[in-house]
Amino acid sequence: MIRLLRLENAALAALAIGFYWMSGASWWLFAALILAPDIAFVGYLRGPKVGARVYNAAHSWIGPALAGAAGWFLQQPLVVAVALVWAAHIGIDRALGYGLKHETGFSDTHLGRIGRH
Repeated sequence: MIRLLRLENAALAALAIGFYWMSGASWWLFAALILAPDIAFVGYLRGPKVGARVYNAAHSWIGPALAGAAGWFLQQPLVVAVALVWAAHIGIDRALGYGLKHETGFSDTHLGRIGRH
């Protein structure tokens, strides 16, 4: 089951990157933003409970889905591009086993404990 979830997220990352390529947006923008969701790590300075909530908010599919839809409907290509980079980040993270965090600690995720494959 975990392998299927990881493979599914690799496919979603590839799809997001493919759509990004098709959008014609700058690859410099992609490079500048691909790690931006990891700024959410700062939440862990307040402990594992706050850290998990902040990290999960930045790594949920809801954010890029809403941002991408809003950018599409409002005809804002930059917003769509940012949403696609965000989606690619999430897909890559999950494909590598970095799932949504449990409040027990950073290594405890919905995809299992980080470090176990």
